[in-house]
Amino acid sequence: MDPPVILITVYKFKTSTRKYQKRKRKETTKNNRLSRMAGNDWISSYLEAILDVGPGIDEAKSSLLLRERGHFSPTRYFVEEVITGYDESDLHRSWIRAAATRGPKERNTRLENMCWRIWNLARKKKQLEGEEAQRNAKRRLERERGRKEATADMSEDLSEGEKGELPGDVSSHGDSVQGRMRRIVSVDLMENLVNQLKEKKLYIVLISLHGLIRGENMELGRDSDTGGQVKYVVELARALGTMPGVYRVDLLTRQVSAPDVDWSYAEPTEMLTPRTTENSMQELGESSGAFIIRIPFGPKDKYIPKELLWPHIPEFVDSALSHIRQMSKVLGEQIGGGQPVWPVAIHGHYADAGHSAALLSGALNVPMLFTGHSLGRDKLEQILKQGRQSREEINTTYKIMRRIEAEELSLDASEIVITSTRQEIEEQWRLYDGFDPVLERKLRARIKRGVNCHGRFMPRMVVIPPGMEFHHIVPHDGDMDGDMERNEENPTPDPPIWSEVMRFFTNPRKPMILALARPDPKKNITTLVKAFGECRPLRELANLTLIMGNRDNIDEMSGTNATVLLSILKLIDKYDLYGQVAYPKHHKQYEVPDIYGLAAKTKGVFINPAFIEPFGLTLIEAAAYGLPIVATKNGGPVDIHKVLDNGVLVDPHDQQSIADALLKLVSDKQLKSNSENAFLKLSKGTVGGSEKTSLMEKADQIVGGSRFLAMRMRKYIFVMAVDCDSISDIPKIMKAVMDVAGKGSPVGFVLSTSLSISEVHSLLISGSISPLDFDAFICNSGGELYYPSTSSEDGTGLPFMVDSDYQSHIEYRWGGEGLRKTLVRWATSVNDKNGEIVSEDESRSTVHCYAFNVKDPESVPPIKELRKLIRIQALRCNVIYCQNGTTLNVIPVLASRAQALRYLYIRWGMELSNVVVFAGECGDTDYEALLGGVHKTVVLKGIGNSSLKLHSNRSYPLEHVLPSDSPNILQAEGYSPEEIRSSLRKLGVIKD
Repeated sequence: MDPPVILITVYKFKTSTRKYQKRKRKETTKNNRLSRMAGNDWISSYLEAILDVGPGIDEAKSSLLLRERGHFSPTRYFVEEVITGYDESDLHRSWIRAAATRGPKERNTRLENMCWRIWNLARKKKQLEGEEAQRNAKRRLERERGRKEATADMSEDLSEGEKGELPGDVSSHGDSVQGRMRRIVSVDLMENLVNQLKEKKLYIVLISLHGLIRGENMELGRDSDTGGQVKYVVELARALGTMPGVYRVDLLTRQVSAPDVDWSYAEPTEMLTPRTTENSMQELGESSGAFIIRIPFGPKDKYIPKELLWPHIPEFVDSALSHIRQMSKVLGEQIGGGQPVWPVAIHGHYADAGHSAALLSGALNVPMLFTGHSLGRDKLEQILKQGRQSREEINTTYKIMRRIEAEELSLDASEIVITSTRQEIEEQWRLYDGFDPVLERKLRARIKRGVNCHGRFMPRMVVIPPGMEFHHIVPHDGDMDGDMERNEENPTPDPPIWSEVMRFFTNPRKPMILALARPDPKKNITTLVKAFGECRPLRELANLTLIMGNRDNIDEMSGTNATVLLSILKLIDKYDLYGQVAYPKHHKQYEVPDIYGLAAKTKGVFINPAFIEPFGLTLIEAAAYGLPIVATKNGGPVDIHKVLDNGVLVDPHDQQSIADALLKLVSDKQLKSNSENAFLKLSKGTVGGSEKTSLMEKADQIVGGSRFLAMRMRKYIFVMAVDCDSISDIPKIMKAVMDVAGKGSPVGFVLSTSLSISEVHSLLISGSISPLDFDAFICNSGGELYYPSTSSEDGTGLPFMVDSDYQSHIEYRWGGEGLRKTLVRWATSVNDKNGEIVSEDESRSTVHCYAFNVKDPESVPPIKELRKLIRIQALRCNVIYCQNGTTLNVIPVLASRAQALRYLYIRWGMELSNVVVFAGECGDTDYEALLGGVHKTVVLKGIGNSSLKLHSNRSYPLEHVLPSDSPNILQAEGYSPEEIRSSLRKLGVIKD
């Protein structure tokens, strides 16, 4: 071809190409415009629907969590659909169009105003997402900085086992995450464990506070607090009670005497009958076995959700301490040769019980174990990802920051943290300040080598998936049609729950898709119904059964559960699923196996579509009946699926994936046959966790000693724990309280203060008060405990005697010099930024209290930031700002002014119910711990108000933890003897 011809051809080709590209751009622009118009049309239809249902968005404080606040609101439903389903630019265009078409009619004005408000809600959602991303980035930097500083302090050369910065290469307990879960049903392992324990007689305490707990006919699904955790804890207590070497197990929970719950929850004690009678050790004595112990605390005659229990935790701890102390004496008479038998361990379940277990463990000085079940930070992350609610709203609804702090304290105090899956360790616990899988590996390697960790510690994470019982499972052979043919010759009645379920179906012989979960947003049942409703082949092949707890009337359900259930009912109506979906109102716990059996007979499928599932016990139960499973890919189902290989994992947010997986399992016979072999794997023990770890034994007894103080004989103990704005006011208050008690009265006195013992001595001299007028002195915010003495026994020249047993008692995890170096480094960093405002106070520091002076309290980080810094570096201690923030005391994690009172109860028999604590309106940052409990409290108004600024930047507001409605707390107008006497009279301490 000639060159000119080639050039002409190339030119024509380029010209045609440009025309084609231009035409495609026009088509794309047109399609985008049509798409935007379609999107705006949908938005407009939603806006019109909102106007039709009436007002609701115009409230002054409209929540972004539209589905979960109160009763169902159509307005909130439509607004949420708009915010979550459309881009901010679409909303902006809708507002512009509404403004451009504004007319004189009131409806047009309302439409424009509503467009603007919804657009701003969408912008707020986007802003929240950005703020959370910044917080996560900051958290990663802080974690990395803390890890580097901790590693720098541990200056020895790292071994190969300590090297490596990638958290994903090895799990936090040293096993490859690529392998399967290790089994716990090894015959050799169990025989070794039995041989170790058969000569023991152990006492174990479990704690599970919220929910309605009883041994039989559990009301699982009644509310969000009475879920699978209840069954797990009860069956754990029952199983422990039948183990060789275990003499008694106490499961401590809340006693509920409310008119809206069954009378059985008010019974103080319930024995858990063992499932088998093979073990005869239960006949050793009347106190042997497993028991539910219900302890009254919180509002009388009222059942309240777990979010409202926090202010009443100290009351539970004091009452539980009394029960354990009494039981230790009883067991001592039966099996201890007259010496008290204390618990070998205390195991807390969930955050509230974890906090309680930490306090009890510290008071008794026995090991603590913790099982989180579900974690607050993970819940917080999940809600924030949805972008519909701010941190402040989440905290108000769920008291989430108080819950997180309780879980951090559980990390501080636990020997072992038991998890259901590795995912819980690597994706949930790693969100906490007190746990870092990389640093934990390094510390564990150093401990194995006997190398100094410089006061740093992290609890051992152990994966032990919950087990299940198989004795009640009857394998079902054949399908429903075959059973019906056989039953014509030898008819046997079907379980009643079958007819209750099948009455919903037009064709009950179709395979059943079974979901068993309460109507909670995180269970994601609405997405399941949408997936079923929008997949016609799935609807033609199968029925859907939703077992969503028990209910009598939707209006009587909690707001969140009622909203979810109403949404499900609306979806059933929207997709016209009548005759294809069952949602029975009632079922008994013992009928759950029959429900699984019905699904198995119809050759059905089990699904758990939760956004995240910590373990997934229902998946194992379903597998035991030969049901294939569809499960969320987030959490425990990953490990279960690795072992059983009897189903499909899906993204719970992907509706289409859920539908495809269900359709595949319903129609694929090969997958069904694979699932029927899962029970064999279960019975052989393929699913399990790490090996059992023997519990630490406590050899030393706490009660005893040659000294006998007068505290046991006192009618009342007045504890002066007033944090005054000026130290010089303390002697005046002490004298006023003493004057009310009167000379020669059977009242004892204890001073509880942040001051050192030398400062206390000077204070007593300035007020002309004798140390012998007191029974005890709790000093350094609980870091030291002294008794009055006529002579000095500790070489200080002061008339006080230190309690050396208390020093040993609080030594647990005390960081010592390694902690002090970290604090000095922190003070230096603060001074580099703000000048010399923090300095170590060696004169006030003691062996168990590092004291610092603070010249400018407003320039130092708030208490929550300092706690975070300490925990990130794996140091376990209690940090307290004192005296209006002008001093800082750092003491052992088990030490505090409140815990010192519990120590006096255990050691000397000082009855806590006879204690009256005098406190100000506010105080040091350990202030709230002094108010709750079984003791009585007199709050002196006008005292300590300057300390309010110390509490203004907390992780959670004080009202989340202060029992404001407690009958044991009264206010006195000032500290005059007349006002104090009047308050004591109202409390019943003084009688006319």
